[in-house]
Order: sequence, then C-alpha cells, then structure tokens
Amino acid sequence: MTGQLECRQGDIARQSDMDAVVNAANAELRPGGGVAGALHRMAGPELEQACRPLAPIVPGQAVLTEAFGLPNRYVIHCLGPVYGRDTPEAELLAACYRNALELAERHGLASVAFPALSAGAFGYPLEEAARIALATVRETLPRCPGIEKVRFVLFDAGSTQVFQRILDQTL
Repeated sequence: MTGQLECRQGDIARQSDMDAVVNAANAELRPGGGVAGALHRMAGPELEQACRPLAPIVPGQAVLTEAFGLPNRYVIHCLGPVYGRDTPEAELLAACYRNALELAERHGLASVAFPALSAGAFGYPLEEAARIALATVRETLPRCPGIEKVRFVLFDAGSTQVFQRILDQTL
C-alpha cells in the first residue's frame, strides 16, 4: 500500500495540513448537524452555494467543491448509506471511500481527511463502519499513487480508539 494511514481525535473542520476534507453529506448537500454542519459553518455560505448545482447525490457518490473558509483546498462531499434503509449498506459505504479517493487522485490531491461516514445520524454500527472504511482505503490507495496521506478524524475518544484498534489489527 502506498500512502500513510492514520487515525486521530479532533475536529474535521480544523485539519489545516490536509488538501481536502470529506463531508458526511446529506443528499441535498445542505448544512445539517454533525460533520456537515461543522464544515458548512466554518466554510461560510459560499460552500452551500457551490453545492446547489451538484445536488442531489445518491448513496456512495462523491462530489468536489472548493473549501472556501476552511483551511483546505477542497471539500469532497459523500453521501453514506442510512443503515437499514439504503442497501446494500456495506457496498454503498465502501463506494463512498473509494469514490472520494479516486476523485482526490483525479484532482491531484496528496492528502484527504475522512470522518466516520454513516456512523453518526445515519446509524451505521461504528465497528462495522470502521472495518469497511479502513479496508476500502487500504484496497484503493494502491490505485491512487498521488495520495500520500489519509487521516480518519474522529470526534470522540471512543470512536478514535475503535478506528485505531482496527487499523492496528490490519497492519
């Protein structure tokens, strides 16, 4: 695998050393709660305006906008599956990570920060979401040689520990 993979606790909207951050978006790419709310608040109203012509998106899809007031070049917006509603959940969740990395590669980005897609309001069990996320990123990175670093940014210590444990198990 090329590229460095890491997990850390923090605020996805404050990853100033990353080329792009990934938004756990809703289908309409509107501000919301959680990650989407934090990124939209920090980016400013221009982000919502840039998203309008790209919406709606479907589960597994990834689209890219400028980052505006965020300390990054771009935001990659991914719509994760709602657990128990959007099926097949695992394939759709994996598609989010794969499509985001491939989009980053096409745009010449060297670093991407992900939240735990679908593991919040969309109800995906954290452990299963972490396994899918880490496995998909490991699988996809060899096809994205320009990406040097992928960071998972988790909001709380418990989520960070789950991601780190699974990452350590798969090294």
